[in-house]
Amino acid sequence: MRAKIELFMHPDTHLVIQLQSLDQRIAALEKEVAALPKHIAAIEKTLESHIRKLEADRAALVANQKDRKKFEGEIQIQEQKISKLRDQMLQAKTNEQYRAFQHEIEYAEKEIRKSEDRILELMAESEPLDQNVKKAELALKEEKQSVESEKTKARERTAADQKQLTELKAERATAVAKLPPAVVTTYGRLRKKWPNSVVIAEAVKGSCSACQIVLRPQYMQDLKKSEQLMTCENCGRFLYYVRPVIEDVASVG
Repeated sequence: MRAKIELFMHPDTHLVIQLQSLDQRIAALEKEVAALPKHIAAIEKTLESHIRKLEADRAALVANQKDRKKFEGEIQIQEQKISKLRDQMLQAKTNEQYRAFQHEIEYAEKEIRKSEDRILELMAESEPLDQNVKKAELALKEEKQSVESEKTKARERTAADQKQLTELKAERATAVAKLPPAVVTTYGRLRKKWPNSVVIAEAVKGSCSACQIVLRPQYMQDLKKSEQLMTCENCGRFLYYVRPVIEDVASVG
């Protein structure tokens, strides 16, 4: 013996169930269509932040190189100054003049050492900057390709969703046209009241499966007859009843 479930319902009940299913699919597709641009905007924003970071690293590297050239230029100036001072030292007529030239040379040499130290610091700073720029350029190239791929997929998915939406909405219009205006009005009101829930629910074990209220025995008897589309006396949702039918299956010996 095997239990077979069959639906004995009023025709309008079938249509409302179909309409609810269509609306749920339409809502899911519309949500997906609306989410795709947000997804693309998010990954593009991330890409833009990475581009700005790369530009900042490039600017820092350029500034570093510029500072190194500046200090190299200062060293050259000081070396030229030292060369002239040494020539002048040879022409010094007094010890006082000689010491003065020597003092200026020592000061220039001190400035050279300061510039050399700063150049070494800049060289140490430039190495990680240069590595960051090279890595970021490579990563950015791959990220741009990934973003373009995501955008292509999003456009294709949106086109497919829009096509399916058109088909579902046409199917929905057909279902609505078959329903009495009063039922369509009630359905619309229930959809607004419970946008994230069902508007037609199954009566299970004598209760509305949506609001869990116990239904009156007489109400259940009328619901089982399926002579008309009925609503829950508590929550107002449409209700339907699934009647199990026991089917005898001959056993194979």
